[in-house]
Amino acid sequence: MQDTIMTSSEGARKRGRPFMKIKHGSAVVPIYKGRVRRWDCYTVAYHMNGKRVRRNFGSLEKAKAEAQLMARKIQEGKSSNNDLTSAQRENHLAAERLMAPFKMPLVAAVEEYARCRELLGEVPLMMAIQEFVRRNRGVQLGVKVPDLIDEFVKAKAEDNLSRIYRFQLSGSVKRFAVAFPGEILTIKSGDIDRWLRSLNHPPVTRNSLHRCIKVFFSFAKSRGYLPQSEATAAELVPIAKEGETKTEIFQPAEMTKLLAAASSVELALLAIGGFAGLRMAEIKRLDWKAVDLDRRIIMLRADQAKTASRRIVPISDNLAAWIEPLPREGKVVGKVAPDLTKLAEKLGMEWPRNALRHSYISYRLATVKDAAKVALEAGNSPDIIFKHYRELVIEQDAKAWFAINPPEGWAPPVVKLRCREMRHKPLADKILG
Repeated sequence: MQDTIMTSSEGARKRGRPFMKIKHGSAVVPIYKGRVRRWDCYTVAYHMNGKRVRRNFGSLEKAKAEAQLMARKIQEGKSSNNDLTSAQRENHLAAERLMAPFKMPLVAAVEEYARCRELLGEVPLMMAIQEFVRRNRGVQLGVKVPDLIDEFVKAKAEDNLSRIYRFQLSGSVKRFAVAFPGEILTIKSGDIDRWLRSLNHPPVTRNSLHRCIKVFFSFAKSRGYLPQSEATAAELVPIAKEGETKTEIFQPAEMTKLLAAASSVELALLAIGGFAGLRMAEIKRLDWKAVDLDRRIIMLRADQAKTASRRIVPISDNLAAWIEPLPREGKVVGKVAPDLTKLAEKLGMEWPRNALRHSYISYRLATVKDAAKVALEAGNSPDIIFKHYRELVIEQDAKAWFAINPPEGWAPPVVKLRCREMRHKPLADKILG
């Protein structure tokens, strides 16, 4: 939009009309010409804040410059602020030139600066910006938690992690995304800690969920969504104190009673869990071809183990005796695994959590007296083995545990519920005898 200069005729000037008009858009600022003593005088007249303003200049060029500036301001709706001094006007124009590359209104830039100063307090703005650039150099900004889930799950599948572990990771991260749908870079450790506590989970469950979130944040860090030079927010969250874990096991007489009442499928679960220490989830993923009776080992593949690492577990003499007569084709456990807790209920027994695995580790440690060896066989750490299972049983009980054998001439029972009760007591008596 260009300024237009309109000059009045000589006659018009004599009748008190403007000598010249400066027009910018629809705004018009008149210039009047007069004389003060022997000198020409030019008056710029306009309205400001509801009042008529007249400014006098001894030079026509200065009067035109003032009229042009006022016309522009009036056109832009800024006539209420057109009483700036020359220095202020120069500063204003310089600031607008500096902001021009960013296509941002000057007032928006000033508002943003004022907000930054308010948040930073006494910290210099430039120092804060330099620290932000240092921390986030190479970090992709604006990435939200839900946007990372598919990428995370796909990467973990490519890492050949076990299906069960991937299911746990995926479920935990999706819960986290519901609570934190915003940018992952803005999440603080305190936010995560408060969320974990709000779920009111037991310490063990809370720590398990926390571990999954830490894996997710480590993945985000490796992909450049979080700063590389510092710990993630999830890593800074304190671990819940779990306290002393009560490790409950079966006594040899109780295990004998369970074996005597079990069906063929239940026998496989009981024997491998109690005499080899495999986790129930690992047994359910186990193939019979991995059970090598000739070499007396169970070869647990990485995708079958909870720790996603290959493991070799020894087969004891009594375990071999129990499973050798069983039909060993396909999976050790079918699509529907038997519920051993119901078997225990029928026998009037309690079924402590992970009792078979706890029993094996306790009796095995009492036998070999080597926490590192037992940890390697059980897929655990020596510290956990030493902390939870040391001196839990005596060597005499351990010998009795691994001496539980089927009676001479024993054959796997046929699954017939109506005659099962008839066999329980006699078979148990034979085993104990």
